[in-house]
Order: sequence, then C-alpha cells, then structure tokens
Amino acid sequence: MRGLLLLLLLAGTVKAGAQGRANALRQVLRHDTVGLGRVLARPAAYQLQILYTRIRRDAAGQPHFRSYSYRVRPQEYFYPASTVKLAGAALALQKLRALSAQSPGLSPDSPMLTDSAFAAQSRVRRDTSSASGRPTIGNYVRKALIVSDNDAFNRLYEFVGPGELNRELARLGLRHSRLLHRLSVGDQEPGSRHSNPVRFFADTAATQLLYAQPAGYFSGAWPRLGLREEGIGQAYLNGNQQITGPMDFSQKNAFSLPDQQQLLRTILFPESVPAARRLRLAPDDYARLRAALSELPRESRHPCYDVAHYPDTYVKFLLGGAGLAALPLGVRVFNKIGQAYGFLIDNAYVQDEAHGVEFLLSAVLYVNVDGVLNDDKYEYDRIGFPFLRDLGQRVYEAELQRATAWTKRR
Repeated sequence: MRGLLLLLLLAGTVKAGAQGRANALRQVLRHDTVGLGRVLARPAAYQLQILYTRIRRDAAGQPHFRSYSYRVRPQEYFYPASTVKLAGAALALQKLRALSAQSPGLSPDSPMLTDSAFAAQSRVRRDTSSASGRPTIGNYVRKALIVSDNDAFNRLYEFVGPGELNRELARLGLRHSRLLHRLSVGDQEPGSRHSNPVRFFADTAATQLLYAQPAGYFSGAWPRLGLREEGIGQAYLNGNQQITGPMDFSQKNAFSLPDQQQLLRTILFPESVPAARRLRLAPDDYARLRAALSELPRESRHPCYDVAHYPDTYVKFLLGGAGLAALPLGVRVFNKIGQAYGFLIDNAYVQDEAHGVEFLLSAVLYVNVDGVLNDDKYEYDRIGFPFLRDLGQRVYEAELQRATAWTKRR
C-alpha cells in the first residue's frame, strides 16, 4: 500500500516532459526504503528538490547530458549554506589567473597575507595547515572544498570581493544566485560590503611583494532575484530570546539547485558550456578544483586531517550519508555540500570509471520538525542524512544496471 502511495505521489510531482524522461526519475525514486519513503510521502513539508543528470559518452568519448527533475523550483528559496564555497573557490582562482598576467610569478601557491581595515575584520599571517606555513589561495581552496572550512571561504570572499563575485555569477548564467556575506561570523551590512586588504609575496619570508590589493567597498545594488518565501520557519532564536514568526533570509546568500549543478558542470565539463559562460581558468586551475572536490580527508597531506574527526564521507552526503556508509569500491564523488538552519544540500558528480558510470545529482531538503531556527534541533541524523544516502545509492545502482545492460547489448 505504501509503495502504491509513493508512486501516486511521484506521478503528481515529477516534472513531466517526454514520457521516458518522467519515468527515469520515477523508476529511481520508487524504491520504498525507509530513508526515501518518509521524505517522499511529504515532499513539500521537507522542501525537497532533486536534479538528476545522466551522462552518456558517444563513440568519440564526448559527453551528452539529459536531466530529470523532481520539484525543482529555482525561485523557491532555501539557504545554501556551504555550497557557495564552490563559487568562491572557482572565482578566486579565476581572479588570480587574471592578475598573474600583470604580476608575473603570482600563483595559487604564493603566500597571501590578509590585513584588516574595517570593524570585525581579522588579519591572517600564518597557516599551520599549509606546506609553507603561510596562507595561500590554493590552500584556502583545498580547505573550503575538502572539509568545507568556513574561514577559508571567507578569505576567498574577501579576495574576490562581493561586487565581482555577483557580476561573475551573472556572467556564468547563474541567475538565481547571490553572494552577500561571509560565513559563520555574523556578517551583515555594512561589513559584508567591505573587503580586507591583501598582499601576495614571492617568498615565505614575505619580503618580495608580488601584488597588493587595497581594502575594497562594494557600493552597488545587490542582485534582485525575485525569489519567493525568503522567510523560513515558524520562530527563531536570537540569543536567548525566541522570536515568533519566520526568520528573514532576504539579505542572505542564495544558490539555486540548477545553478549549483550548472557551476559544477562548468568546472568538470567546460567544453559543454557556451564559451561566454565558461570560467576563465587554465588547465592547472581546473585540475586543482577537481582534485579538491574529490579528495577524501585522509588523502590530503596539506592540509592534514585526523580520520577520527574527518571520515571518508564526512562531506559526502549522497551515497555516504555524512559518515553513515562507505562509498562503493572504485567510486569517486566530486561534490560540495551545505548544512545549516535545517537545510541539507549536496551537489555531486559521481564517477565509477571501471563500470562506465557517471552522473550529476543535486538535492536539497529541509529537516526542522519544530519549525524553530537556531535551536540546534534539526533532524539531520534521523531523516536528512539517511535520505541523501539512500537517494545517492538508488541512483548509482540504477546507473550501474543501465551500464551493465548496455555493455551486454554491445
């Protein structure tokens, strides 16, 4: 009976195009597991969105993409949390690449010292996680993507600046996204408009200056996205006080699910994107991003992570469930996750080269039963992570079956 109910729900909520397109996602989601069933029975309550893109290679090895969506609504707001770090990392490398043309020797491994010039800003001179002991853009990118380090993203945000970040999001065609603030430091106006002065050096002693960027200020208007329902929850905590009514997210970051997957595709498959909407990166930059997106914490030497605190699937929600399960043997996941205010998001490319499996899968759900934000009472472990684990596993299994059937036909 429960399985029939799920099929009826799916029939009404999976976007219908051609019949085959609708069926592909329905076939994946019809598996009535505990992790999937509970959320799929009430998808609106969990604000569920799923975007699944199959990748098939032609005889010349060129990838072809076909997408399927479940309740994907680009104008329905959700808080993107750490998923914005992917944009910060890519655009920081892009800016550095442009600057290197006028400052020879400047690279992602150049020591970068950050100063302060406005209230609540902080200075950075050392980074013990770096091979050189000095902060670098390259190390910030790795920390932001391998273990989702918040401070690393904040330094990238300050380097690129909010004005350039949002202009480039628009140029890349990411029209339902905005970057307005740093993470986990209570950043808001006017501080969020001010960026720190930074200097890059040719040597770890910081004596040979390569490039100096003064403090910045973005005086323009923030992007107008026309998002709906930017108030979240029934109440929220402000210090020790509970405020009745939704929490206002209209001045917070936004990053729609289609935009997230599009940026990931732009990084992994740049040739599949129109030239005007590609990142302006060199092959080394793409390789750096791809390595950090897929590297497991235990595989990293700089920074070095304790496996007791950072298991393999620490930031692999799809398939791994944030530590609930191991990745299938031979599978690599290139992804960026987000977790805050009851929202869980994973934006991933899954590759099993030995079996000819590859696909893009992005999902978001909201697990906050009591409707109160900032109370740290979210159902991440009980509902959210099991759902994302099962979703990733079901899609991977379906892709593996298709690849096996295709191989037999050939």
